Amino acid sequence: QVQLVESGGGLVQAGGSLRLSCAASGSIFSINAMGWYRHFPGKQRELVADITSGGNTNYADSVKGRFTISRDNAKNTMYLQMNSLKPEDTAVYYCNAVLVVGGVGYAYWGQGTQVTVSS
Repeated sequence: QVQLVESGGGLVQAGGSLRLSCAASGSIFSINAMGWYRHFPGKQRELVADITSGGNTNYADSVKGRFTISRDNAKNTMYLQMNSLKPEDTAVYYCNAVLVVGGVGYAYWGQGTQVTVSS
């Protein structure tokens, strides 16, 4: 079991920055990868960025060059630095962690944090 708690969302003007944090607790030693997803009303949740336990990162094309995902293993925390925010980045952002146990993957989600970018 893993518990994830996000923080750092809020309201920002276009062109501004926010940093999201995701604090993990529980069976964190079994976490294989972590990521950030976002959910737009009426659409499916989409991947924003993810990072493996080895530090490899992957980004959605829409955020490349603007967002940076990182992990602080000592603090069991993952971050998403969001720069040059656009109104179309407005969404609920969710933290995700994948545990692989016995060859089976288990996904855990945080409660979500609202990011609103005004034009």
